[in-house]
Amino acid sequence: MTGAPHSGSSTVPTGAMVVSGIGVMTPRGERPQDAARTVRPAEPADWFDHRTRLGPRGYKYLPAASQYFLAAAKEALADARDEEDRRPGELRGAAVGTNSSAAALHEAMDRTVLAEGAGALSPVTAPYFSINLFGSRLATEHGLKAFNITVTSPRVAGLESLETGARAVAAGRASWLLAGATEEALDPVHPGHEHSERGAVALVLEPLEAVRARAGRAYGHCRVSSLFLPPRTVAEGRGAERARQLIGSALAAWGADAAPAPRVIAVLDESPVGRAVATALGPAAEPVPAGAGALEPLVQAAGALAELSAPVLVATAAAQGNLALALLTPPSDRPAGPAARTTHTKRTTTTRESS
Repeated sequence: MTGAPHSGSSTVPTGAMVVSGIGVMTPRGERPQDAARTVRPAEPADWFDHRTRLGPRGYKYLPAASQYFLAAAKEALADARDEEDRRPGELRGAAVGTNSSAAALHEAMDRTVLAEGAGALSPVTAPYFSINLFGSRLATEHGLKAFNITVTSPRVAGLESLETGARAVAAGRASWLLAGATEEALDPVHPGHEHSERGAVALVLEPLEAVRARAGRAYGHCRVSSLFLPPRTVAEGRGAERARQLIGSALAAWGADAAPAPRVIAVLDESPVGRAVATALGPAAEPVPAGAGALEPLVQAAGALAELSAPVLVATAAAQGNLALALLTPPSDRPAGPAARTTHTKRTTTTRESS
């Protein structure tokens, strides 16, 4: 499914589900708290090895973004103790958001066709010309048969994967969801390549009762709303006012418009739309520079969930007018406050090649 800008709000009742597993695979770290740091360390060139993350065979020729997402999903499933879940594949769905997963592959394919002809294209990577293959590969890997959805809306696609997947769950198509975002660096010929993102975040969402039944960890509820702030409205000087209305309506629908206000993380760029949303959120919002793709909002959500003790609002927007909000709240059976704080500890699921 390719996301498109739309007017109004689509508030999905995801509160009945909780995040039970978190997987993060980025050059900035694999613990969600580390990846979400706003002061970012230099990215090591050798930060990812598919052989140790996924296994020595079967993954070498996959596009990097597919490898990243499979590795993040593996971590999320281990964190959720998914091996103890006996839910059939027909009740398990997948959703992925991305903006640039296939961009580098498309550039390489174009060069190959121009230099050698279409016959020289690799039969292993050629199917990934279709952006849907990134989600489909994940679904095939883990037997997720209820649905698999790919969302590509600029900047907000990762959060929209949670929203769209939860909508399918609410409609009865599944009772379990693996959703997230994955990105690969842009080719230098693309505008914005200096803000490229690489890596993936995967979250497992399921009913709180199912997590309790196997003594799993419930990080928190995740409610997502996608909206649209017309750039024309921003150009007319009414952007901040309209953004304030949209955000207020979403919070009111969630019952989160009363004090105390949630902590706000604003993942925004310097576009007119980004500046209008920043004004609407106010000076208390914690600014995080947006990347070129849809990964950073999910990185920030994962970092907040890993240590969630009070409500957190993650907001992001794109120059095209896409706006998305994610409200993260502690599980309904656990009171908010310092005593409820937990720290995500990375589980080791590394597979090493035998000699």
